Amino acid sequence: MITSNKDLMTQAREALSGRWGLAIGTFAVYILIIAAFTLISMKNQLLNWSSGIVLLLINGAFMLGIATFSLAISRKKEAYVKMIFSGFKYFGKTLGLFLLITLFVLLWMLLLIVPGFIAALSYSLAFFILSDNPNIGIMEAINKSKKMMYGYKWKLFCLCLRFIGWFLLGILSLGIGLLWIAPYIQIGLAKFYEDVNANFVESQ
Repeated sequence: MITSNKDLMTQAREALSGRWGLAIGTFAVYILIIAAFTLISMKNQLLNWSSGIVLLLINGAFMLGIATFSLAISRKKEAYVKMIFSGFKYFGKTLGLFLLITLFVLLWMLLLIVPGFIAALSYSLAFFILSDNPNIGIMEAINKSKKMMYGYKWKLFCLCLRFIGWFLLGILSLGIGLLWIAPYIQIGLAKFYEDVNANFVESQ
């Protein structure tokens, strides 16, 4: 049975209970790394292109690392800050997955914004899938995400809407609140993945 979005958010908070410090510290490290590259590219024109390329190259690896860390928290297993770097063990695969998803979304956006947004929702579980199945192929992860998201894209959209208020609250706190909101959102997405995955397996 599919869990309501309200209950998924409750489950996310329960999973973070007693582990907020770890989650906040981990996401702070990730945010600082991304911010550092961004600031370098803004302040030094000569490094602008190189920093942008580096960000492009490492984004997929970090997305897998964040997915792995989030699933560990969600499942109440051991979690470590260094998990966010675990995606670099599969650097080529994460880069390919990130570039293909970006390309597909951009191609759909050439039609209209809405198809592009729908495509982004369809591919949203790919890095969670890769985290659970490191040996899975890139296109296999994308196609599995599309199959799993069939009938659940609107549900994920509504879940994202529930987090908008929290996100705005984080911005109003001069960004400091985002250190709490970012883990909450990510663990919520991990809970969504686990819920859909469980029902997807049962239906096969």
